[in-house]
Amino acid sequence: MANPLQFLQQVRSEVGKITWPSRREVMLTTAMVFVMAALTAIFFSLVDWLIRMGVGAIIG
Repeated sequence: MANPLQFLQQVRSEVGKITWPSRREVMLTTAMVFVMAALTAIFFSLVDWLIRMGVGAIIG
């Protein structure tokens, strides 16, 4: 078990090894998440509408 000073030095060393995404990568992946969320919402809205129409046809 390392003492607190060694631990902080090791943490600092490990943080230095991290490769952070560029601003462009962050913006691109954020846009992709929003597009996929919109497509998913449209898909489930369509499925919901089809099920509602089917149940309405069976019941009504």
